[in-house]
Amino acid sequence: MNALSILAQTILLTFTLLGATTLQASVIINSTRVVYPQSDKEVTVRLESKNQAPVLVQTWLDKGDEHSTPEQGDIPFVVTPPIFRMEPGKQQVVRVAYTGEPLPPTQESLFWFNLLEVPAQPPGAQTGNQLQLAFRSRIKLFFRPHNLAYGVQAAPGKLQWRRVSNAQGQGLEVFNPTPYHVTFEAVEVLDSGQRHARKTASPSSANMVVPGGRLRFELPTLNSAPSATATVQFQTLDDYGVKIAHSAKVPP
Repeated sequence: MNALSILAQTILLTFTLLGATTLQASVIINSTRVVYPQSDKEVTVRLESKNQAPVLVQTWLDKGDEHSTPEQGDIPFVVTPPIFRMEPGKQQVVRVAYTGEPLPPTQESLFWFNLLEVPAQPPGAQTGNQLQLAFRSRIKLFFRPHNLAYGVQAAPGKLQWRRVSNAQGQGLEVFNPTPYHVTFEAVEVLDSGQRHARKTASPSSANMVVPGGRLRFELPTLNSAPSATATVQFQTLDDYGVKIAHSAKVPP
C-alpha cells in the first residue's frame, strides 16, 4: 500500500474523529483565503509547521464538500506538491495552477483548499492497532475572471438590503448583484440609537452571499420592524481577510 492510499484511509478516519472532538492543527496556513486571478499562471499558499516532530501533509481542492478526499471531484487545478513531509519549524510553499477548463467568465468561482496533517509515528512505536489523529484545515479559494465590470472593493456598496419578518421574528435580507462573493464578519441594525446584532451564524455558508444570491440575517433583539431612519452597519472581509466597515440604508 503506497503513501497516498494510506493517507486517503487516514482522511476517512479523520472525518469520524472530527465528529466527536475538536482538534488543533500544527501546520498553519499563512492566509485566511486565496484569490486566484485568471491572468496568473499560478498562485502560492504558504504553510508553516509549529510541530515538534515531522508530519506528513497532503493538499487538494474541492468544490465545497467538507467530506471530500483527494480522489474525488473534477477540479480544474493542479496542486504541487500534493503530498510531502514537513520538518519541525519549517515552511513550505504549495503551488496551485489552473488547468484551463472553462469556468464562468462573468463571476467568481468558489473552491476550497484542503490541508491534511498526519503526525509521524514515534520512533520505536509498533505497527498495528495504533490510533493516529489527523488534522484538517480548509480555506476558500476564489477564482476571479479577468475583465469583470468593476473591482472587488466596490462589491459591498452594491449590495441590496431589505427588511423581512416571519414567525422567527425580524431580520434583514441581502441580495448580491455583483460577480463577487461577499463574506460578512458582522451585521447589525442601528435604529433609534439602539444596535441590534444578527444572530451568530455557525456554518460558513451563513456568513457569505454568493454572486446573484440572497442571505437572511435574523435580528433576535429587534421586536418590531425598523424605522424609516434605520441603517445597517456591517463588516466584510477583503482579499487579505481584513475587516472593512460599511453602512447602508434599510429601505422602508
